Amino acid sequence: MREHVRIALERARRGLPARSALMVGLRGVGKTVLLDRMKIDAEATGIRTVRIEAPEGRSLPAMLAPEMRLVLLSLSAVAQAKDQAKRGLRALAGFAKALKVKFKDIEVGIDYEPEPGLADNGDLEHDLQSLVEVVGAAAKAAGTVVALFLDELQFVEEEQLAALITALHRAAQRQLPVVLVGAGLPQLRGQMGRAKSYAERLFEFPVVGPLSVDDARIAITKPIEAEHVAIDNLAVNRIVRETQGYPYFLQEWGKHTWDVAATDPIREDDVIAASAITIAALDESFFRVRFDRLTPTEKRYLRAMAELGAGPHRSGDIAGVLDRKVTALGPTRNALIAKGMVWSPSHGDTAFTVPLFDEFMKRIMPHEDWRERMRDER
Repeated sequence: MREHVRIALERARRGLPARSALMVGLRGVGKTVLLDRMKIDAEATGIRTVRIEAPEGRSLPAMLAPEMRLVLLSLSAVAQAKDQAKRGLRALAGFAKALKVKFKDIEVGIDYEPEPGLADNGDLEHDLQSLVEVVGAAAKAAGTVVALFLDELQFVEEEQLAALITALHRAAQRQLPVVLVGAGLPQLRGQMGRAKSYAERLFEFPVVGPLSVDDARIAITKPIEAEHVAIDNLAVNRIVRETQGYPYFLQEWGKHTWDVAATDPIREDDVIAASAITIAALDESFFRVRFDRLTPTEKRYLRAMAELGAGPHRSGDIAGVLDRKVTALGPTRNALIAKGMVWSPSHGDTAFTVPLFDEFMKRIMPHEDWRERMRDER
């Protein structure tokens, strides 16, 4: 993946066609770490970068505007790009002022007065396209690339995604060096397709998943051996089985196993002892922070999914556990998708976006308790 992005950025720098990349995968597979590593790689070659993590409820223009300003200011220090970069700053001023009415969260410093008619129509799709074109022209004049590294893209509204896709498509048509490297949950591919039907031609969608058994074993043993300590095969196998190869869980199990182990080599008993500590730590942080954002109805929906196992599950089966009609549960399912808790691998199927969340739901909402609450609320 890193090599693919490196080649795409170099192609863009040379004025050759380059497809942007959007990594998709569940929580805990390392998308954010990989995104940040690729940003560091790009900066090491003189590429100008923008780094944004899209939270729920914040507009894309508000997130982009301050970062674009920083890029343009840096490009204005390059002699051959100075005039184009200044025009970009005028475009940014017009962009922010024109869209402030619609997107009230836009806050950006204004360095130059707007240029009338440049990115100031008040229409996001048109204005973002104009802004990206001017930024791309400045980058081209400077002999570099502007790489947008955007995380959690599934939280960007589809209308705003459509504007971003249009802007990148126009930049590609004009062979301007602006490239998007993004990451999001698995539903992002469908969101991009709904936003613009040609999105699949414009982007690569590499899937980032759990590590293979061999790679997971290396992830465990290599850092331990670097400290001149050994770990036996039963212990390694136990960690791989508990984590299912998900990088974040490998990291957590490895950390707590190291802390628990008192002898060399590390043994399976150490992993068993560490597992209880690891699960408790994950319950109070990784899992709990997501659980606490849910409404009681959403919690019951996820608990019903957990009753069926890891998934994915048919909507009718989930409704059966809850003794409700599928249509009545549609709004709850949609709300959970919007919150990034579940996704639909195929029509009528629902799956967790957080690995091992089914086991957490059973721990935090024991079988008898949640059943009794359902009965009491009827």
